[in-house]
Amino acid sequence: MPATTPKIGDNKRIAKNTMMLYFRMLLTMGVSLYTSRVVLNTLGVSDYGIYNLAGGVTAMFAFLNSSMSGATSRFLTFELGLNDVAKLKKTFSAALTIHLLIAAAIFFLGETVGLWFLENKLIIPVDRMSTARWVYQLSILSTMVTITQVPYNATIIAHERMNVYAYVEILNCFLKLGIVYLLVIGHFDKLLLYAVLVLCISIIIALIYRIYCVKNFPESKYKWGWDKEIIYPMLSFSGWNMYGTMAYTVKTQGVNILLNLFFGVIVNAAYGVATQAQNAVQSFSNNFLTAVNPQIVKHYAQGEIEKMQNLVINASKLSFLLLFLISFPLIVENHFILNLWLKKVPDYAVDFCRLNLISGLMTGMFTVLTYAIFATGKIKSFSIISGTIYVMVLPISYFLLKNGFSPIIPFIINIVLLFIGYMNNIRILNKLIPKFSISKFFINVVFSCIVTITLASLLPMYFHFSLNEGWVRLILVGVTSVLSTLLFGYFIVLDADMRSKLTNMFLSRIKKTH
Repeated sequence: MPATTPKIGDNKRIAKNTMMLYFRMLLTMGVSLYTSRVVLNTLGVSDYGIYNLAGGVTAMFAFLNSSMSGATSRFLTFELGLNDVAKLKKTFSAALTIHLLIAAAIFFLGETVGLWFLENKLIIPVDRMSTARWVYQLSILSTMVTITQVPYNATIIAHERMNVYAYVEILNCFLKLGIVYLLVIGHFDKLLLYAVLVLCISIIIALIYRIYCVKNFPESKYKWGWDKEIIYPMLSFSGWNMYGTMAYTVKTQGVNILLNLFFGVIVNAAYGVATQAQNAVQSFSNNFLTAVNPQIVKHYAQGEIEKMQNLVINASKLSFLLLFLISFPLIVENHFILNLWLKKVPDYAVDFCRLNLISGLMTGMFTVLTYAIFATGKIKSFSIISGTIYVMVLPISYFLLKNGFSPIIPFIINIVLLFIGYMNNIRILNKLIPKFSISKFFINVVFSCIVTITLASLLPMYFHFSLNEGWVRLILVGVTSVLSTLLFGYFIVLDADMRSKLTNMFLSRIKKTH
């Protein structure tokens, strides 16, 4: 049974914000792919692996921030949905107070446990250990800047000012291109120079966002205080969320560390390349979901459960299709594309990329369910069960790697456990919101998407297996996969109402051009 679509005003707002975020994403992805190639070639495989490894240790402590980030976004958006200005101001100040304390905690952990782990457990070439220490310290500072920035970014998203991100990202991209130029012409230690410049960009971008928020949103003018009525619910929410985010962070960075312990920094470089590729592709879906998330929370805050449910279903379908459009050609033609992108492709990078993209497709289909769970504010069961499932990647991977399995095994285990975790999320959401139909979600989202990608992949796979690797095969696979996905997605995934609105919008645009 097709899901009905949200009201026109919401659709227009979501569409406008999505377009702004896609403009931001396309610019970011283009610059990211170019700069990643130059940085890898300039630093070398070993130094690139060291940077990803040292930064990864710092990121392990960022679970403290990740847990509060979700709470901040949820509570600010919820208060906006209720139009409670006074409560909104108190909520922002409370959130920033907590994030300042988190930044201090991460500084302490980073300078004690993290530093000890870097110097005593990680496998880093002796002649680069001194530089690795500096990179690590700069990564800590960059993480602290990012942490204290969360309430400001959450405010912009809650107000749905997505155009701000697009404008600031233009500057961010130019600054990243500046990094590449300085790396190429610089005679200083390039790894250290890269870490310093990344920190400088983080500070500049953070200042711009903060100045914008203070000038445009009255609630973002910080006042120190400890309002128990606001802080305690936020801490309770983030406390339960902390376990889930800690498990996810430990899993992500733990795999990187396991690869280092068993195979060294060269495989860490492959992991870094795969992560860059996944992040670039994931942004196709994330930008759309960033525009959708505030509407999900506001519908729940206003008691509009049916609208929220329909938005979750439609967003899940579109999120998956957006990811599949770009992911499928990359998965199929990954070997050729990586050789075009990088002059020297690290060992296992192709396999890592493919498996990361597959897990990303699964995330695109089911992650909207997480937003709906967060909107309810009742995340205890979700965090405990999901976190436990996700972190099991590490002990299982360690056991198998210890027994001689390939470096790709953690990625395969991750896909299996992700699927189990997402099935659990559906069950939890149905328990929190009984009106949310599991069968409706599977029919409208899972079944329709599987049928679509099965049919859409037939012609591209024919060209893949019939032709030799090269530009002709890449173009044919890319074009046929995109056209097939759009065609079958239009008739199978979209319901009649969505098809009608999309067709009318397309026809009206054509009339305007004539």
